[in-house]
Amino acid sequence: VNQVANLTLVSSACDMVSTAYASTKDSHPYVRSVCDAAEKGVKSVTEATASCVQPVRTTLEPHVAAASEYASKGLDKLGETLPLLQKPVEQV
Repeated sequence: VNQVANLTLVSSACDMVSTAYASTKDSHPYVRSVCDAAEKGVKSVTEATASCVQPVRTTLEPHVAAASEYASKGLDKLGETLPLLQKPVEQV
């Protein structure tokens, strides 16, 4: 996930979405209240499920690591094939 997030195209797209989200929240009080409630809900669910999923994470960790390594190699090849992944959204 980190490798994908560090791609210039993905990173700049995330920055654009984040800026638009923050701007929308700042401009519209009703949207802000809905977004704040949704954010609190997601945070609560994440905290509540963290301890429940730990045994599953431990069991799956070796498989996830192997898949991650395979995906990383594929992403490296994709980056070589598609140089636009190294460009910001504005240049695509």
